[in-house]
Amino acid sequence: MSKRLTFVLLLMTWTAAQAEVPYERLLEADQNPGDWLMYSGQYSGMRFSALEQINRNTVADLRVEWVSQLDTQTDVETTPLVVDGIMYITTGVNDVLALDARTGVPFWTYSHPMPDKLSICCGRQNRGVAVLDNKIYMGTLDARLVALDSQSGSVVWNVKVGKHKGGYSITSAPLTLKDMVIIGVAGGEFGIRGYIDAYDAETGALRWRRYTIPGPGEPGNDTWEGDSWKTGGAPAWMTGSFDPELNLVYWGTGNPGPDWNGEVREGDNLYSDCVLALDADTGEIKWYFQFTPHDVHDWDACQVPILVDMPYRGKNRKMMLWGNRNCFFYGLDRETGEFLFAHEFAKQTWAKGIDKNGRPILVPGMEPSEDGTLVYPAAVGGANWWSPSYSPKTGLFYLMTYNGAETFFLGELEYNEGEIYMGSVPLRTEPLDNYVSAVRAIDPTTGERAWEHRVPPISTSGVLSTAGNLVFGGTKKGNFFALDAETGDDLWHLNTGGNIHAAPISYLMDDRQFVTIATGNSIFTFSLGSD
Repeated sequence: MSKRLTFVLLLMTWTAAQAEVPYERLLEADQNPGDWLMYSGQYSGMRFSALEQINRNTVADLRVEWVSQLDTQTDVETTPLVVDGIMYITTGVNDVLALDARTGVPFWTYSHPMPDKLSICCGRQNRGVAVLDNKIYMGTLDARLVALDSQSGSVVWNVKVGKHKGGYSITSAPLTLKDMVIIGVAGGEFGIRGYIDAYDAETGALRWRRYTIPGPGEPGNDTWEGDSWKTGGAPAWMTGSFDPELNLVYWGTGNPGPDWNGEVREGDNLYSDCVLALDADTGEIKWYFQFTPHDVHDWDACQVPILVDMPYRGKNRKMMLWGNRNCFFYGLDRETGEFLFAHEFAKQTWAKGIDKNGRPILVPGMEPSEDGTLVYPAAVGGANWWSPSYSPKTGLFYLMTYNGAETFFLGELEYNEGEIYMGSVPLRTEPLDNYVSAVRAIDPTTGERAWEHRVPPISTSGVLSTAGNLVFGGTKKGNFFALDAETGDDLWHLNTGGNIHAAPISYLMDDRQFVTIATGNSIFTFSLGSD
């Protein structure tokens, strides 16, 4: 076949595949598992695929369908979107690529121009895009929000979200709903004042901004000593969830700053380490819950909240399930914010437990010190941004966990705009081999661990559960695996040759189920093949 004919056929396929993604389609994402339309798959954040062609009986036949190697030097953390046969991915340097989901062949690439200097703490990364109508949306490392035409990749609009020279950046995928794009900022290690924004999806105009640290005269400002709120961090650097019936957006917030010196910011430091329930139309805080008041260990609450309707103590509740970085698994009423339960899911030494109001009961002497204090968990936490999953088929909550400690030191640091503002750094003082990473399955009705599957520490993959009774995940050394969702047994695995820091997705093409994972600087897609 000639190159010209190949191009013409590809163009015909691309043109024929075009379809808009209106809000109504996003609302029904869980009913149409053939596509993967948002970061967590559904507004509920469950990261569950109702596809079951690949299941416990067939997964042994899973093979590589295609691989797309990306022009980047960093490990890719993107969660792809799949819309009508087109896959949209990002790289850590803010490239967006549209690929043929059947073959991995690119249709177009957009490369965001980047300034020479960036104030970012944790490497150049981007975790994905959002889609609404005929546009693709990406946040950038220089704190901009870009809207692209989904068919051509051309820029529709490009707006400034924050001052990148002051430490603001964006690494998460946006969340689209109604006619808006919701995005939070990163930069908690630079003394920023965090916020969550909503932008008009058509024009890029700012609809509302919710600061994650209250200013003078606002409730909660008195939880910050003096003017420490001005440089208090509380970023909102991971994608949230949404309940359309309640019209509430749920978004986690990060650590107060400086990270490891709480002496300069006495108080609970609201709304750091919280989940905020925001009115989707106005950004008004309807309720909040703080997991770790006055955090001095960098235990961000920037995890994806999972929304589940389930019975609790004889009553059907609209629940929020949360595997927090501080090693406790929480259940909240997502309508009211009422604390329902907390159970330890990974090793911790900082709290005796959680009281009836959801506040931790502290173990004395666990704060950072000049000589160093050994604490479980490490700064990376018992869990982190690594996406969890919930299967309505098994009723289990799945997440990548870490049992590890670090020695936390107390230090002082003067604030300078755009420079790191942490107040010391924790150190791992024992061999990494002493610690454990594992995918753990938790029964949310009891908090008990149903099973665990151990992997090399520190593995940072998200997980995906499916109607085929499988849980997919990966390891830092590139092992991509499928576990039995009920028992945790390893049913299939393959080494991809690249570190896996992303979360898998699944989609349907030509009546065939595919599973895709970003690994190293490549995108791997698997299927059962065809006869």
